[in-house]
Amino acid sequence: MSATNTKAAAPKWYQKEISITAPSRGCHLITKDVMSAMQGELKEVKIGMMNLFIQHTSASLTINENADPDVRRDMEVALNKIVPASWNHDGTFRHTMEGDDDMPGHVKSSLMGPSLNIPIQNGRLALGTWQGVYLNEHRDQGGWGGGHTRRIIITIQGQG
Repeated sequence: MSATNTKAAAPKWYQKEISITAPSRGCHLITKDVMSAMQGELKEVKIGMMNLFIQHTSASLTINENADPDVRRDMEVALNKIVPASWNHDGTFRHTMEGDDDMPGHVKSSLMGPSLNIPIQNGRLALGTWQGVYLNEHRDQGGWGGGHTRRIIITIQGQG
């Protein structure tokens, strides 16, 4: 039996930072923003992975239904019931100096997570029919300095 010497194509790596301004506290669909930022790079990858990482401790990323806006509203309601702002006043939290929504925002961010991995198939994100990428803004003020602008690092790794 003879060995065949084949050389695999080197993986391609792409990375961009995008800033997204959430209009308010809540769950916001950002799939189009992500796709738009990486449209050319995605087309170059036949098989791979996209990683999204949000550089904040009171916002998070998740994948959920993209069709019915009530899902985004219901997610925010559920998160507020799981981690209520009232815990800032009943002694549950000690880290309370940055506002009633700050420590609950940190907990929600840890529950939902700061990153996502999405497979790439033939130059497209391999999301299910009803799946979309959410930016979850857990603060009313968006952190120090006001506003809700969040930085997300997008990294693609794969082969063409």
